[in-house]
Amino acid sequence: MKPLSIFSVALLSASASARSLSFMGSEQHALEEEFPVPGDNPLLFCAAPKDNLLEIERVDLSPNPPSAGVTLSIKASGVLSQDIEEGAKVHLQVKYGLIRIINQEADLCENLKNVDLECPLKKGPIDLTKDVDLPKEIPPGKYTVLADVYTKDNEKVTCLTASIVFRRGGAFEVVA
Repeated sequence: MKPLSIFSVALLSASASARSLSFMGSEQHALEEEFPVPGDNPLLFCAAPKDNLLEIERVDLSPNPPSAGVTLSIKASGVLSQDIEEGAKVHLQVKYGLIRIINQEADLCENLKNVDLECPLKKGPIDLTKDVDLPKEIPPGKYTVLADVYTKDNEKVTCLTASIVFRRGGAFEVVA
């Protein structure tokens, strides 16, 4: 799978809600809260997104979750609280099981061209619609993707993660 395809999905969009447990009458919370990205997608924010420069309103993937050998349609919308200028970066990490297959920092503005956007991204509403052909040769297994996006001044734009299990024959399973 092209790293940019994964980046496209991750950049503009985590499914499952934080769980609370009850034990002997007292309320306890899971050690790690989950912060789902709104919409029909398997994306999660890496942490509470309250201070992110990009407020993601919705990310819809079709099919959800993505499947090998089909076209993935991405529709995303959000609001930027400030302009994003040249020099912004994305740290992209992809794991296959426990094996890290991609761990790189890339220029955000160079990669935006692949999703028909360009820098500077102006403050205000932002929309993305993109179709990505996923190869049918994606090896079966669990993939975990993380995309951490920040400005040239190291301000957090957004950070997203997702885990998907591809099965033989193009079947899939979302892992929360």
